[in-house]
Amino acid sequence: MFKKILIANRGEIACRVMKTARRMGIRTVAVFSEADRYALHVSLADEAVCIGPPPSSASYLNIDKIVQVCRELSVDAVHPGYGFLSENATFAERLAEAGVAFIGPNVHAIRSMGDKITSKRLAQAAGVNTVPGHADIIPSASEAVVIAREIGYPVMLKATAGGGGKGMRIARNDDECHDGFERASNEARSSFGDERVFIEKFIEEPRHIEIQVLADKQGQTIYLGERECSLQRRHQKVIEEAPSPFLDEQTRAAMGEQAVALARAVSYESAGTVEFIVGPDRQFYFLEMNTRLQVEHPVTEFVTGLDLVELMIRVAYGEPLPLLQADVKLNGWAIEARVYAEDPFRGFLPSVGRLVRYLPPAETAAVRVDTGVFEGGEVSLHYDPMIAKLITHGATREQAIAQMREALNEFYVRGVSHNISFLAALIEHPRFRAGRLSTNMIAEEYPDGFHPSDVIHDDPALLIAVAGAIHRRYMDRAAGISGQLPGYERVVIDQWVIVVNNERHAVDIRPVEGGHDVLYNGQCYEVRSNWQFGQPLFKGTVNGDSVCIQVERRNMHYRLFHWGSQVDIMVLTARAAELLACMPVKTPPDTSKFLLSPMPGLLTQLLVGEGQDVQASQDLAVVEAMKMENVLRAERDGRVEKVLAQVGETLAVDQPILKFE
Repeated sequence: MFKKILIANRGEIACRVMKTARRMGIRTVAVFSEADRYALHVSLADEAVCIGPPPSSASYLNIDKIVQVCRELSVDAVHPGYGFLSENATFAERLAEAGVAFIGPNVHAIRSMGDKITSKRLAQAAGVNTVPGHADIIPSASEAVVIAREIGYPVMLKATAGGGGKGMRIARNDDECHDGFERASNEARSSFGDERVFIEKFIEEPRHIEIQVLADKQGQTIYLGERECSLQRRHQKVIEEAPSPFLDEQTRAAMGEQAVALARAVSYESAGTVEFIVGPDRQFYFLEMNTRLQVEHPVTEFVTGLDLVELMIRVAYGEPLPLLQADVKLNGWAIEARVYAEDPFRGFLPSVGRLVRYLPPAETAAVRVDTGVFEGGEVSLHYDPMIAKLITHGATREQAIAQMREALNEFYVRGVSHNISFLAALIEHPRFRAGRLSTNMIAEEYPDGFHPSDVIHDDPALLIAVAGAIHRRYMDRAAGISGQLPGYERVVIDQWVIVVNNERHAVDIRPVEGGHDVLYNGQCYEVRSNWQFGQPLFKGTVNGDSVCIQVERRNMHYRLFHWGSQVDIMVLTARAAELLACMPVKTPPDTSKFLLSPMPGLLTQLLVGEGQDVQASQDLAVVEAMKMENVLRAERDGRVEKVLAQVGETLAVDQPILKFE
């Protein structure tokens, strides 16, 4: 077996590969950019080497430097993870020349499947169902419009070397096609160094379902069931599960057999994924093949009991697969939610900064957390904003969902914005619960974006009772402080007013054995817990039912987070509540005359100048963040008075770019 493996990646996937390598007794080498000097994957590795400055093009995509490190440290093999160089045939060739094994498929398979046009032709030859489209490279935006008209709208513009939702645009008319071609080309050039784009028919109400394949060097190829990846936002997967709630056994077998046929057509070896678009009639069409480990591979590991990273390593070493197709059994259900540093209430803009507090749920037989960050670490502007992947398992889909719901309650992140509220809302959405999914679901259910009103707590009395019990505990502690003047000792009352969203609720809070009884709205809430001051999670029971609520004391407020809902609560005396109602409300500053950067990012284009008239919806600037281009448009007609930022400048959140007259 290999003695030393280099992981040519960063973040959670680098940490995940190291976990398996350590269990197998294999030493690991981490590579890192200057921005990742203190990253988790660096500290977990046996050896670590800096390979360049923060931009991925100068570090994690620097083939020469990585191969040099392999030679200098006598590395036996390289695992590329996903993204970066994981599907780069040139990288695999350079490793072979250096006598280093590539833990992945052969160069022919990478090159054939890495180009979406070539892969589509090979799929057709192998008897795999394919989507109608134009299989040649599109030279220009105007030519893209001509071709799109021939195919018929809607169409999908896709970077031939794309992946992860980058370099993809849906177009439903000529204007969207022209603009989408430019954006897809730019994103593809920035992310993959390859700006080529092609077009295919967009399937309405599609599901995105993929088949995990596994092959060895001896010619044996099997499939490990499917993953439902239809919950996507801007072509980026958000929640995945295995198996799919939509497929029947006949369709599953047909998709698996076609995936295996395609893998055999390119003499595939290692783990790979064949992605399909599936219509409402269960007709399926080949989308692409990813010649690497997928982000969502843990759900397959949960339901099969297999370690895909270990199997990849063993196959790369030359060992045969230890199982046949008949040995593959699916056990229960698994769901994965991607926790990102982004603000779902501000258009999912990425968030960067320090993780002031980071407490993921405890891992159990039913809960798994794959992460590459730690408390006190930084979420960098330069890379993908993923914080962690949360994976849960149950005997049934309902049990897996229940596990996910509770695990999201426990996932405590402070210092950066995060999407846990959004994930909680999706898990609870009636369409998700019923399994009525499509890649359009998020856009259809949240057409105007995601708002706090989309996650209103379905049992606000629960939060009122817990906030009251916590406050009473604080007051009782304050009353017990020594040194109080005789005759002036602090007295804690039982009657309080709880203020939530400017609404007032009278409660009676009484200490009892093991907690408090909170009388509210004619009902007694028995709050029992051994919660201690300063603990971020309030764990206990309310009327006998287990609860886990995130708690944060913020001056006079208690901020509670539960089931995706965040609520600020004040617990006051009746007189204090009366006086609060008389307090003036501060008017927010007027920013209507400014174009503000909605996110931290790089200003790549400034499309207007001083003195220029602009119209509503006109493109004004382009800000790149996490390798995604974000176009900023005018909200109303006006004239540019002053340019306040320059192209190439790194912007902060709400930094002014333009001032209007």
